[in-house]
Amino acid sequence: MTARQWTQQYEWNAHYQLALNGGPKPDIAKAIAEGRRPEHMAQDEEILYDFCMELHRNQSVGDATYARATAKFGEQAVIDTLSITGYYTMISMILNTARTPLPEGATPALKPLPR
Repeated sequence: MTARQWTQQYEWNAHYQLALNGGPKPDIAKAIAEGRRPEHMAQDEEILYDFCMELHRNQSVGDATYARATAKFGEQAVIDTLSITGYYTMISMILNTARTPLPEGATPALKPLPR
């Protein structure tokens, strides 16, 4: 989701198949790639999606979103999610600024999001 928010082609390309192997259905990944809220998410996917989207939009999450995430995943997992989101935000900023190209033969999968 962070690669999508930053339209970071290299990271999306590097992690897309790994993400699919980890569990989300292809239609969920497709919706995220297109900048849409996925339909038919499992409860844990919906909680994580809402948490990450709110974090990206507001640079924080509200009390209800935080409580829902910690109730489902535990506080340590929420902190881990914040950490990995922050890390990939930094990586996305670096790769975008450095104009890091996709590997040869790879096609950009993400269209720019409206700003």
